[in-house]
Amino acid sequence: MLPMNKRYSFELFATLAAYAVLLVGSIELLKHTALPDPWRTVIALSPMVACGVCCQVVLRQLRRMDEMQRRIQLEALGFAFAGTAMLSFSYGFLEVLDYPRLSMFWIWPVMAGLWCFGLVLARRRYA
Repeated sequence: MLPMNKRYSFELFATLAAYAVLLVGSIELLKHTALPDPWRTVIALSPMVACGVCCQVVLRQLRRMDEMQRRIQLEALGFAFAGTAMLSFSYGFLEVLDYPRLSMFWIWPVMAGLWCFGLVLARRRYA
């Protein structure tokens, strides 16, 4: 593994670990304490601090990539964006037919999965 990729992996997993700690901590704190509403909102949103840092880590890695790798990532992200839009809109129409409502929490896993699939397709295209 290239040193650049080792650093990125470490930074990414560190921010994901921080997210997990903040998520579990905020859920437990909200379950077991009675706090006033403004503090409940702050605590509920606290895992988003790690998400913001994670976004910075990903963007920094994109800036480190050469032009070909950026092109592959762009195609994969475009595929994920369009695919997520199609799936979420399609399911939205099905909810009109009394399909169960899905949480917004499903959007990110769908987009991440399509991003990974898009990476496979784009890498095969340029291999």
